[in-house]
Amino acid sequence: MSNRNSAAAKNAARERLRAEREKQAKRAKVRRQLIVASSVVAVLAAAGGIGYAVVQANKPSYWNGLKDAKVVTPANTTGTKGTTVVIGKASAKKTLKIYEDPRCPICAQFEQTVGSTVKTDIDDGKFKIEYIGGTFIDDKDNGEGSKNALSAMGAALNISPEAFLEYKTALYSTKWHPDETTDKFKDDSYLIKVANTVPALKNNAKFDDAVKKGTYDAWAMAMSNLFNTNKDGVTGTPSFVMNGKMLTADSSGNPPMTVDAFNTVVDAALKA
Repeated sequence: MSNRNSAAAKNAARERLRAEREKQAKRAKVRRQLIVASSVVAVLAAAGGIGYAVVQANKPSYWNGLKDAKVVTPANTTGTKGTTVVIGKASAKKTLKIYEDPRCPICAQFEQTVGSTVKTDIDDGKFKIEYIGGTFIDDKDNGEGSKNALSAMGAALNISPEAFLEYKTALYSTKWHPDETTDKFKDDSYLIKVANTVPALKNNAKFDDAVKKGTYDAWAMAMSNLFNTNKDGVTGTPSFVMNGKMLTADSSGNPPMTVDAFNTVVDAALKA
């Protein structure tokens, strides 16, 4: 092998090595650029996600946003924003205020035990009732069921007072009233399913449409506010007020939960 050929071979080898190094350097540069670009995208995405989360967290919930909304009032109501719901014969001289929360398990117990007695007393003209619905149980678990059920009750009231009472009875029944920790009333389909057990509401397109569209959602919030700002000193449910006084079954302030206890306190209040 000549010296000339040896030198040329070495120069060619060095040139190939230089070219390979340049190629590797370019590849490394591209990889670094891709890594930096990916990191920037990830940071921007994270920032965007955080920003969205912050906006959502500070955005008022649907129900809270209805507090100042225009109220569509159901038929058979009077008063400010239609929150006065009085049911019974006009000849009845006294009115029993009934404070309840749709999700309240004690309310369900009362309705299952004493509800039929209350209905008989209303039909007989013994007294009228004024219904005040609360939604404080929703506040305990960030639920929606009390508010949604109250709105559906507004839809029933819009059909008739009788439909309202029957629907209220159905909602509190052993078959349909859910455990307090289960927020089933937030589902419109469940509320409509319960309504289909009430003759006046069964397959009632007007009722179903109002529930699905949330026609009386703002009314439910107005009713809830009436409960929260009541002047009767009511803080829990069920509660009963007549002549401006709370009707209680004992010195501990417990509500009357049996027919006998209910009749005793109501009869005394009627005579007062």
